[in-house]
Amino acid sequence: MTMPSTVRKQGWSRKQKRLAVIAGLAVVVALATTLVLVALRDQIVFFYSPSDVAAREIAAGTPMRLGGLVKDGSWTRTGQDNSFVVTDGAQDVAARYTGILPDLFREGQGVVAEGSLGPDGTFMATNVLAKHDENYIPKEVVDALKASGEWRPEGGQ
Repeated sequence: MTMPSTVRKQGWSRKQKRLAVIAGLAVVVALATTLVLVALRDQIVFFYSPSDVAAREIAAGTPMRLGGLVKDGSWTRTGQDNSFVVTDGAQDVAARYTGILPDLFREGQGVVAEGSLGPDGTFMATNVLAKHDENYIPKEVVDALKASGEWRPEGGQ
């Protein structure tokens, strides 16, 4: 005796099995991504321009990167103690760094400093990276400088 064609077989079709495998892989990828982000959350350092620092309430001691131009006439050095102002043309942030600055560090040039804001709002840098052209300046800094009219491409000083 044959079964009527309207009765379905028990089990999954090939299409259902394929969808189940794809869904399972998506869950595994999402779980792996979540685990990586949780493990790295303390290592992530956000990048800010001086305008971003002024606009956001960033807690003192929060690790961050500050990028912009070293304001002309702002750099003072006493031994290894350096004070300078980072600007994006719209806002300024005073910064301090103890140590030897890179050879390319100078007023009017791009800089990215790693560190955190002190309780008085001064940026306390732990590392300073001097940039010699737009190929190494983060896109956010270039955009902020262009928007404020302070952008000076290499050779246009």
